[in-house]
Amino acid sequence: MTTLHPGRIQEVFRAFLMLGLTSFGGPIAHLGYFRTEFVARRKWLSEKDYADLVALCQFLPGPASSQVGFALGLMRAGPWGAAMAWLAFTLPSAIILVLFAVGAAVMEGPVGSGIIHGLKVAAVAIVAHAVWGMARNLCPDRQRAAIALTAVLVVVMVSGPLGQVAAIVAGGLAGLVLCRAAVENAVSEVHFPVTRRAGGVALVAFMLLLVGLPLLAWSTPSQTLALLDAFYRAGALVFGGGHVVLPLLEAEVVQSGWVTPDDFLAGYGAAQAVPGPLFTFAAYLGAVLEPLPNGLVGATLALLAIFVPGMLLLVAVLPFWNRFRQWASAQSLMRGANAAVVGILGAALYQPVWTSAILGSHEFALALTGFLLLTIWKLPAWAAVAVMALGGVLISLVAGLPA
Repeated sequence: MTTLHPGRIQEVFRAFLMLGLTSFGGPIAHLGYFRTEFVARRKWLSEKDYADLVALCQFLPGPASSQVGFALGLMRAGPWGAAMAWLAFTLPSAIILVLFAVGAAVMEGPVGSGIIHGLKVAAVAIVAHAVWGMARNLCPDRQRAAIALTAVLVVVMVSGPLGQVAAIVAGGLAGLVLCRAAVENAVSEVHFPVTRRAGGVALVAFMLLLVGLPLLAWSTPSQTLALLDAFYRAGALVFGGGHVVLPLLEAEVVQSGWVTPDDFLAGYGAAQAVPGPLFTFAAYLGAVLEPLPNGLVGATLALLAIFVPGMLLLVAVLPFWNRFRQWASAQSLMRGANAAVVGILGAALYQPVWTSAILGSHEFALALTGFLLLTIWKLPAWAAVAVMALGGVLISLVAGLPA
């Protein structure tokens, strides 16, 4: 029987709620926020354990950053911690997008747009800080530095999730050859309170839902089942998460006539301006569906359906994770894969994080300020984000002044 830790559950909820309110910049930036908060500041796990977990979640279908957050909550406070981590990180952006769907006013004017722009610049500082810290720990020699550089080249030449997965696979294979000398006799074990039986149940549930929902939706004239099927398949069949899920969602809800193209694009634009996982775009779509269920009920069903498959798969593999990491060949593979993760983060620091946020010298100065606040002054991520949001307002107001 799993022991409840109310204090830890509350700690997980508070930490992830702050991240859910401030983590702008997409899934790669989220991994940077998590690394700053839980590795550098709270020291819940080591740099290597965190990088191993990131590499694992990058391999699995679903939203990688949300899966990492779910695993961190599970590690810290058990199943309730995992649930609170997901809820706290997901709920802020989901609520904002549902409000947008029902016509609530969103950020307008120079102050609102300045805050949004400042938060995008904050993502630059957060990701740069993560790349700097992870590179020092995970690429300490020429071999792993070369693997990281190769990963940058791969994701630059092959865009999208295919490039990321290819970079990690190539990095792992290179690690098998180049990183054997660095193999450790003992690897720290990160405890996840998931039994093999629970992992097997999760895998069976994943497969039953993936196969059963389409059959039920086809055989029963139920719009609720059709909604669950559409969003579950979108979450189950996408690698890389984030923007990669958009074509699948467009095919499910626009081509079926459930959502108009204009509403779909408007929601996508709003999803770029909110913190947290981009998968919460599903909540907006569930709210604006023309057939019932829609509104709050549709938003809730769509949100749950799109996240469930990735979490089930993660629970299915976690019981075997520590044993896998003990193997000498697995250690070599993970060292190469971790170096590749650093390269992927480095490439993402430029595109899309830097290119979407740094529009001139003002933004560059603000991003550098944020980087120094994190690196030299050791401010928590939320404090640096608040400073840069105010800086974004100042930039917006200055830009709006007449020449």
